[in-house]
Parts: sequence; C-alpha cells; structure tokens
Amino acid sequence: MMTEIIYFNGHLVPRAEAKLSPFDHGFLYGYGLFETMRAYEGHIFRLDRHLTRLRCSAESLGLRAKLDAFDLENACVETLQANKLKDARVRLTITAGEGDMTPDLSTCSNLTVLVAARNFVPLPPERYEQGFKAALSFLRRDSQSPLSRLKCTCYVSNILARMEAKAAGCDEAIMLNELGYIAEGSTANIFLVSEGELSTPSLESGILPGITREVVLEIARDLNIKMVERQVELGELSGAEEAFVTNSIIEVMPLTRLNGEPIGTGKPGKLTRNLMAAYKELVK
Repeated sequence: MMTEIIYFNGHLVPRAEAKLSPFDHGFLYGYGLFETMRAYEGHIFRLDRHLTRLRCSAESLGLRAKLDAFDLENACVETLQANKLKDARVRLTITAGEGDMTPDLSTCSNLTVLVAARNFVPLPPERYEQGFKAALSFLRRDSQSPLSRLKCTCYVSNILARMEAKAAGCDEAIMLNELGYIAEGSTANIFLVSEGELSTPSLESGILPGITREVVLEIARDLNIKMVERQVELGELSGAEEAFVTNSIIEVMPLTRLNGEPIGTGKPGKLTRNLMAAYKELVK
C-alpha cells in the first residue's frame, strides 16, 4: 500500500510525520478554517475560488498576513500529485497554530497549514435518481454572526445537525436561522423551484457562500433561468415544485423528501436535471 503524503507547514511528508502541537489553537479552540474541494482527472475544480474564500475568511480571523507566506495553490496540487490521485477529495485546513493555553491569538507564532487528499468514488447515478431525504433540524443558524459566512473548523453545530438527520433516516438536515427562515443544510446550500423560478437563501440569511452555489447561480444566468437570492420560508420548501442541495463533493443533488413528505413529485425535477447536466458539462 502506498504511503499517504500530507502537505504540512510547507513540506510534503508521510502522514505519520505530520505532528500537531497539543497547544494548537485549532485543536484547543477551533480557531481555524478549511476548504473541501473535488479533483477531477487530476484537476481541482474551482481551486481559485476556494482559495479566494479562504483568504477572505482568514482576513476576518486575523490570519491573512501569515497565510500569504504559503503557496496554497501549489500545496494543493502537489499533494494530489504526490498521492498519484486523479479523482479525489482534497481538504485544506489552516489554524492559528501553537500558542498559549489561554485563548489569546497573540501567543500564536506560526500558522498550521495542512493539505490532505483521498481517492474519491462519487455516489452512483441511482442516488441522484432517488434524491436526498431531509429532516428539519432543531439547531439554528445565527444570521447576525460573522461566523455563519466562514467555513470554520468549529463545526460542531453542523455535525450535530447531520447526526440528527441520520438518526431520522435522512441524508441532510435543513437548518433555519433565528428568524425562522431557511438558511442551509448541515453541509450544503439549498435551492428550490416554484413556478419556474429558482430561489436560494440569501447570504443575509446566515449561510456559507458556497462555491458550488455560486457556480449554479452562474449556470442559471447563462441558461436564462429566472432566479432570486432572498429570505425563504420553510413552507415554501415543502410546497416547492422541486428542490436540490449543492456542495463541492455531491455537486447538484435533488432534494426529494422533507420530514417524510415528498417535495413536488418526490422525484428530481426538470430544472434540477438541467442544472445537474450543465454542472457536469462545466466540470468537463
């Protein structure tokens, strides 16, 4: 078996040699960011967009200046190549690094930067024909919190929502914000179709500005599909003609059931199928 290679703080090393400090503030306080990307045929899709989002988020957390010392693009590409991977899941993680035991960022001298890549086998076509089942989560997104727009390593609420959905026999959780509007899934952005119009919760709803979400909006514009980013009520999703969720790993996944009830016909809708096909074409 080939040894897994990790990019760790500027160097490619065997996984066993990548050692984190017990006082890393990513470990102690979840003070960090990450990006999950998908590689196709050895190319990381929308790598530039992922890195732009990461750098903007790093600015918000006071980590940007130190991050600029790293060539993140090469780090991701070299990790993929070192592991001889073509179709892969690539994860880039940065944290504030080692510091004092107290929650004081000024005690952290150097960032921790880690890139890992694993072979990825996509879900079979029949999963896209079935679509995902979703359950409403009891957890809420805070639309007023700046953290809602950052892909932070403090990911506990997302994991709890995902666990909740799995316990209900579902694939995804639907999270509302503190005002009761739809925000996002535990790991995905949400879209719905009503009367031929494509809608998705706005950034002001307290969502992560997903890279795949952004690509889908661009595709919709190119296809002259009427679309709007706005506040979306829960009843609109259950009463929609069709719906889907997006992230870099699953791409565009039909959402066919909510809390056990079918959305639309309970099967992937026409507009969803068109966007799925257009996304795959763009990837090619």
